[in-house]
Order: sequence, then structure tokens, then C-alpha cells
Amino acid sequence: MRRLGIHSFVWTGGQTQEGLEMALEKSAEHGYRTIEFAYLKPELFDLDRLAKKARALDVEIGVTMGLPLSKDVSSEDPNTVAGGKQMLKDAVAAVRDIGGNKLGGILYSAHTKYNAAPTEKGWMNSAEVMNEIGDLGHRNGVDIVLEVVNRFETNLINTTAQGLKYLEDCGSEHVRLHLDTFHMNIEEANSAAAIRLAGDRLGYFHIGESNRGYLGDGQIDWDRIFDALVDIDYARDIVFESFSTTIVDEALSLACGIWRDTWAANDPLAEHARQFIEMKWAEAKRRHATNARP
Repeated sequence: MRRLGIHSFVWTGGQTQEGLEMALEKSAEHGYRTIEFAYLKPELFDLDRLAKKARALDVEIGVTMGLPLSKDVSSEDPNTVAGGKQMLKDAVAAVRDIGGNKLGGILYSAHTKYNAAPTEKGWMNSAEVMNEIGDLGHRNGVDIVLEVVNRFETNLINTTAQGLKYLEDCGSEHVRLHLDTFHMNIEEANSAAAIRLAGDRLGYFHIGESNRGYLGDGQIDWDRIFDALVDIDYARDIVFESFSTTIVDEALSLACGIWRDTWAANDPLAEHARQFIEMKWAEAKRRHATNARP
């Protein structure tokens, strides 16, 4: 694990400059060394000010997003694909300008529940765009990481195996996978095996409980998850993600199906998550060292 992080939605809905600065401060206060923001429109925020504050706090910034249907790069419509490609280019520039190091999320399709399976042409349209975005990200010092999410949020990449096939078709060595335990719990037959399958193509990792609440209060087998991460020598960021309607806006609540809250107070949630992840990581490292002894 390189840095332990937290999603800004634990602290703020992300609608104001003040809210984002507060999220940086709260993350640092709780011992997190990276923060994840949703897509930041440059015309709405002072990116330079956010970058300076993050550097002062020694907190790195990553950004995740999902494309709207009107800019779906997995569409068969060339104008829609072109609009999505431009949105992704703009996002890479925004991450660069804020001093961020990664752009992730559902970059390869719209963030929505589709009514049909993807077409071969749509799949390849998306892969071709991502090849270009991967290279653009590399030139700008921004890692491109594609989040594998459940069937209700995309129709394109729901499993690690699908993600690896997509990377093969994309062809850029600068694009990696972004796995998330919440989504893996729904889609993977064996989450630990999926992590091992991803191996060195795993570029970013989300920690989230099966009910989006307190870690350890759901059904995920955390020992197996962390054992797999240690086994593949995972050395990139791990970020805790959890949503509550007490923080995020209605649009995100609808997109992610946040129909009931599993927490209301964010400070104890954040403190518990950091302690839980650090504990499980340390336990897995000890098990790995013990098993490696002759």
C-alpha cells in the first residue's frame, strides 16, 4: 500500500470550494494521505488553491467520475463518442492542474443502468478512446484507472476478467484497473481470486463494505481481500469509500441507489475505517511473512 485515502464524499457533497478545502483538512486530521474528489469543473473551483492546500497538508489528490449518456464513449454514435473523448481530455487536464495523480471511475461508458448489452462496435469505440486517453494521461503525469463496477451502473466492465480483456483491446500500457470491494462483492465469484488475476494491472483499490457502511459490519471477507493484495505485492493507493444522504446530493444518491443510510456521523466512520484498514493490512503482512518462512 502506497497511501491510505478517503473519498471526499465522506466529508462533503463537493459543491463548493469551501467544502472541498474542508474535506482536505478533515482527511489530513484523520491521518489519510490521499483524497478522492469527484470530477472538478475548472470553471467552478479554484484548482490552484486546492493544489496548494493539498501540498501543504501532504495529501495527494485523485479524481473519479462517470460519463453521462450524452457523452458515452461506448456508443455507436460518433458525435456522442467524440463528446465523451473531449470530456475525458478535459478531465485529464483538470487532474493535472490540481496536482492530482490519477483519474479513475467509469471512464469507458456512461454511469447508468443500461437496457441492453454492449455492442462489439461500442466496446471497440470505447477501447480506442481509452487508448488515446491512457497515453494523454501518461504525458501529463496522470494514471488512468478504470473502475470495474456492478451491472446496475454499467453494462461494459463488471468483472476483473472483462476488465483485463478490455485492457488488451485498448492496447495502452498506461491504463490499469480500479477494483472496488463493494462492486466485487456483487459480481465476482471469488474477490480474492479476482485481485490475484488482476495482478500488476491493478492500479487503484477502493475499500467499501457490502452495505456501504462501517467496515466489518457487512459480508465481505476482509482477511481474504488483504491476503490477496499482499500476495500480489500491491503497492498503490487504497481509498475508503462510503456514501450517506446526509452528505451527498440527490443526483448521486439516485445514481448509486442510496435509499437508506448506514451512517450519519462522518468523523467516527473515518476514524474507524483508517484503523480497520491499517489493522487488516498489518495482519495480512504478518500472515504472508509467516507463510513465506521455510
